[in-house]
Amino acid sequence: MTVIDLGELRRDPAPEPPPRPPRAVSRPYRVLTVLLAVLWVVAGGVPRPERAVAIVPARLGADVFLAADRLYVVDPLDPQQGTGRLLVAYQIPAEGPPAVLWRTSLPAGGGDVWLLQQGGTVLVSGRQVGGPEGVFRTTALDAGTGRSGWQQPGASYPAGDGVLLQNLDVSGEGSLRRVDAASGRTLWSVPTPLDGPNLRFGPDGVDRIVLAAPSGEVEVRDPASGALLAARNIRPGQLPSWQRNQIVGDLLLVISDNGGTVTGYGLDRLDQRWTARLAQVGYLTDCGDLLCAYRQTGGMWVLDPATGAVRWSNPRWQAVLWAEQGRFLVGSDDPGGPRFVVADAATGQPVADLGSWELASWHEPGDPLIGVRPGGDGRLLVAELDVAAARARVFDALPGVLGDCRNGRRVLVCRRSAGGFGVWRLP
Repeated sequence: MTVIDLGELRRDPAPEPPPRPPRAVSRPYRVLTVLLAVLWVVAGGVPRPERAVAIVPARLGADVFLAADRLYVVDPLDPQQGTGRLLVAYQIPAEGPPAVLWRTSLPAGGGDVWLLQQGGTVLVSGRQVGGPEGVFRTTALDAGTGRSGWQQPGASYPAGDGVLLQNLDVSGEGSLRRVDAASGRTLWSVPTPLDGPNLRFGPDGVDRIVLAAPSGEVEVRDPASGALLAARNIRPGQLPSWQRNQIVGDLLLVISDNGGTVTGYGLDRLDQRWTARLAQVGYLTDCGDLLCAYRQTGGMWVLDPATGAVRWSNPRWQAVLWAEQGRFLVGSDDPGGPRFVVADAATGQPVADLGSWELASWHEPGDPLIGVRPGGDGRLLVAELDVAAARARVFDALPGVLGDCRNGRRVLVCRRSAGGFGVWRLP
């Protein structure tokens, strides 16, 4: 295999350790030390900046993805240089900087792309240049060598050891099919409604598929086999109408009456469980053991998923971003700007105000929750947001970083103002 070097990955030397203080310190100096420590905390407790483990080169507008112990950089088209899209794969070792594994050209495309790794196959999905809006194509690559494999129309989603491809052609007809990740061989296929399928995601990707037609006919299918698990007309005798559908937990939620009504159906038998009358519901999410509904104009309700009863509501809070040990991390829209609040999940009462942060995108549910924000000296503050303890622990301040961060369990990757991405080890 030929490996093409992208340039030197720089690793700055660690600073020399400070000299050890004398063992005995007199009382006045101890008092002075305590006062300095207090002033340090009041000033924000900003640590000394840590050097980047490595600088990964990338073109302006590049995308970066983390997958297990890999880092992937997708460079966009560069018409001035006459170069197309490139995908560069890096290995993230236990120690030391990431190492280039391979790079390869991608088919012509534009707009946002997303990437996932399924076993020994890397799948890149994106819109083709000049293609209709909403029509995507997926390219498969060998994870070991970067060699191109199959290409098929559709956007890819992980599903166990296989892949689901959701396709919408120029006529508006859609389909969902499961393919073998390595070969691209179709294992089963089913037509989809005009508004597409509804997918439920578990630890290994999609684990339930719901197909809901305007007529009220609903099907629940298994993504592994395509088998029909449940089928029912949930609006018998009514005229066909478009309604918004979501899968949240073990419920199919149908939003109707222009967001004024939410009806919950059991996903296993499509039996109606409850109906909640709210106002201008935009969407719903899973909030730990509870159900969160969000108003189109701002504000939220917290519902009992068993009955649909409203437990509490807040007109200012925008979204629950994290649920842990009976507490929520909530995005709050305040006059001074968006802020993060830790709230009691049962009552909605605020527990702590963590201030303003931008969340780094995390890869897996077990990854730490990392927030970043500009510091007063131009550095980017990095903190671990501990929802259970209701605190933000600042542990780094990074120079020359724009933001646009994502993290795995071991590393933080952020876009640098000088170009490319910096890779830091998490403590």
